[in-house]
Amino acid sequence: MKFDSKINMKKLGIVLILVTLTFANVKAQKINWVSFEEAIELQQKKPKKIMMDMYTVWCGPCKMLDRNTFQNKDVANYVNANYYAVKFNAEGNDKVSFKGKLYSNPNYNPAKAKKRNSAHQLARYFRVSAYPTIIFLDENSDLIHPLVGYQTPQKLELYLKMFKKDDHKDLSSQEAFNAYFTEFKAEFKQ
Repeated sequence: MKFDSKINMKKLGIVLILVTLTFANVKAQKINWVSFEEAIELQQKKPKKIMMDMYTVWCGPCKMLDRNTFQNKDVANYVNANYYAVKFNAEGNDKVSFKGKLYSNPNYNPAKAKKRNSAHQLARYFRVSAYPTIIFLDENSDLIHPLVGYQTPQKLELYLKMFKKDDHKDLSSQEAFNAYFTEFKAEFKQ
């Protein structure tokens, strides 16, 4: 009898491990992040829109966006297929060239690397005033829209698909957007 219960406990343990790994695998997917300059170069070869996550290291909602939304299988698959994805520390000290101008963070303080720091010039260029902000750029690297705040996979899906299909160009009023929003059927899983 003791022998059978040990075998059953081992089987149960193995099943629990497999179930845990399966669910972890379903949720955790990888977005193919590239640098901002790489995304611009890639656009020259194969035009696609850019989705840029403007985050900071101290931002709680930014970390939730990474954990809950960007690791979602449906979000990752859609972004990888249709966008160049960029993560950009909006208070970091990277130097980036964009549209013939060099952007940096001249007031960056290395002693505050893990805390609030000064805003990067590129974040200021895009008028980012809250974190996270997801910047959407068209195939010519022109701004489509800054999406401010934490987004669930389903909320982000609306914007990913709307901008990918250029549906936003037909929305000339708040009422038109509200109608689009109401009619939109989310397909991404939680």
